[in-house]
Amino acid sequence: MAFKVLDPTPGTAPPAGQLAPRLDTLKGKTVGFVSNGKEGTKGFFRHLEQMLKDDYGVANVVFRTKTNYSAPADPPIAAEMTSWDAVISGLGD
Repeated sequence: MAFKVLDPTPGTAPPAGQLAPRLDTLKGKTVGFVSNGKEGTKGFFRHLEQMLKDDYGVANVVFRTKTNYSAPADPPIAAEMTSWDAVISGLGD
């Protein structure tokens, strides 16, 4: 009996993305949190929100939750991200 081994990897690697430019400061900025919707993100994100405001002068924090924890952010959330200065995505396992 012969075995045929299949390689599921693509022949070439996809092009690498480009990193967003680093912010000089968080003071006065809007930071968006995108949660996977699991329970563990709630307390962590609230604590991080307070730290960002108290210690770094963040002006506004926006919270959004994906409808499917294992999928990319929903199109309306992805579109809204363009108006935020920074995005933090988190898991709550």
